[in-house]
Amino acid sequence: MRDRNPKRGRQEEPYKVNQRIRAREVRLVGEYVDGGNAVLSLDKALKLAQDNDLDLVEISPNVNPPVCKILDYAKFKYEQKKKQKEIKANAAKVVLKEIRFGPNTDEHDYNFKLKHAINFLKEGAKVKAYVHFVGRSIVFKERGEMLLLRFAQALEDYGAVEQLPKLEGKRMSIFIAPKQAKK
Repeated sequence: MRDRNPKRGRQEEPYKVNQRIRAREVRLVGEYVDGGNAVLSLDKALKLAQDNDLDLVEISPNVNPPVCKILDYAKFKYEQKKKQKEIKANAAKVVLKEIRFGPNTDEHDYNFKLKHAINFLKEGAKVKAYVHFVGRSIVFKERGEMLLLRFAQALEDYGAVEQLPKLEGKRMSIFIAPKQAKK
């Protein structure tokens, strides 16, 4: 059976290289040009790249004439990938921890969950605390809201309220984000 999509599995190249460049003239930048910048015909630029055993790469295609640079394309792609990985690794990963209450949670359970929430916030995780109303306990909405507000007030030193108590279906939830460490 023939593959219906010929490009399947292949990723589109982000830059035009050598013969794929379609402009008549290009602005060549870099160390291979006198003054670091010159407008040349495509043929001259390609010849200059071949003489140096490198590739002509279109860096900025949306200007007139397009900006090109002579470089080792494989090395350039490798360095771009490396930069992307580094950016991704340095991006902050947000962890969300959930703490569940019932509308009739007693004092001991409340304090136990409060200690867990303090630890989560100290570790830098966000906390989603919610009261789950089961059956007819939905009539105690005010009790659940007061519990969540008391919880947020107890965590005031460790985190800031991102969203006040909000009822969605049978759950009333509140979001608390950790406070930034003082430098």
